[in-house]
Amino acid sequence: MNKAEILIIDDEAPIRKLLEIALESNDYKVWQAETGKAGVLMAVNHPPELILLDIGLPDKSGHEILKELRSWYTKAIIILSVQNSEEDIVTALDNGATDYLTKPFRTAELLARIRSVIKRNQRNEESTVSNFGNLQIDFSARIVKRNNEVLKLTSTEFNLLSLFMKNEGRVLTHQYILKEIWGVGYQTETQYLRVFVGTLRKKIEDNPNQPKYIVTESGVGYRFSSSL
Repeated sequence: MNKAEILIIDDEAPIRKLLEIALESNDYKVWQAETGKAGVLMAVNHPPELILLDIGLPDKSGHEILKELRSWYTKAIIILSVQNSEEDIVTALDNGATDYLTKPFRTAELLARIRSVIKRNQRNEESTVSNFGNLQIDFSARIVKRNNEVLKLTSTEFNLLSLFMKNEGRVLTHQYILKEIWGVGYQTETQYLRVFVGTLRKKIEDNPNQPKYIVTESGVGYRFSSSL
């Protein structure tokens, strides 16, 4: 049995059953709740490795539950929802969602996202040095290597790349990145982000015009991917 335990918070019994079958067949331990209140209580009493959270819950909005969970829960939360508007996605990501999948979703894609975030959590806990394809980063020494050659990055470029790498596979919104790198007062200065992402791509990508690491999520933000 996989050590990772996953909590499903969703009021649709067929969805919960589908997820239970898919997850247990991949050796995950599954817990289930059909309301937000019950889900939060389960998470408090037995914190899981990852939470799958529906937005449309019968007692509270999933956005409210997400905020409540994020006041103390630090591990991955993936949103599963029929709501697919850009506003809903950006709101969830800004409130701390690790990822967002719209229903109906492909089970294989969900499982891939789950593996990615769990692997990232384990990597961050184990070492300050991480490898992503032909990139290596030492978070403590603030050194980045590409094909074993040290890259000359500015302090801001390193901070930006470090933020991406620590959140591998997670969609980071423009506002979130700007707040983390430049501060609260810069959350509308998207031109800052475009410039630095552009220069960073020139240093780490084989082809900056077809980036494989820093992938644009149109209208939302960026996702760092090491699936090369």
